[in-house]
Amino acid sequence: MARSVDVYVGQRVRQRRWMLGMTQTQLGDLVGIKFQQIQKYETGSNRISASRMWDIATVLGVSIAFFFEGLDGQMADTGEMRGDIATDKEAGDLVRAYYAIPENQRRRLFDLARALGEAA
Repeated sequence: MARSVDVYVGQRVRQRRWMLGMTQTQLGDLVGIKFQQIQKYETGSNRISASRMWDIATVLGVSIAFFFEGLDGQMADTGEMRGDIATDKEAGDLVRAYYAIPENQRRRLFDLARALGEAA
């Protein structure tokens, strides 16, 4: 049975991989493992060792701390994980599309989204 922390770390790996537009196969190749192992890490069914986490963080261009950021806020009193928008595929696709927009247009889109959110 997967532990909540392992699931959370796996979700953060998946989130960063999506943000970079990288497939599980590409990440696995760069780290030197099969994509099936990346799948197991991302679902939390397998724990990521310290040395493997170092390799993954290096390939994804983040610190190891990235995988644990926000963990305290995600744990309910029961120790179970709450839903996380960062693990939603549609949200990941939206973020990648957002960052593909030229910066000046992206800023205007952000201002529009903020104004619509405040009007609601």
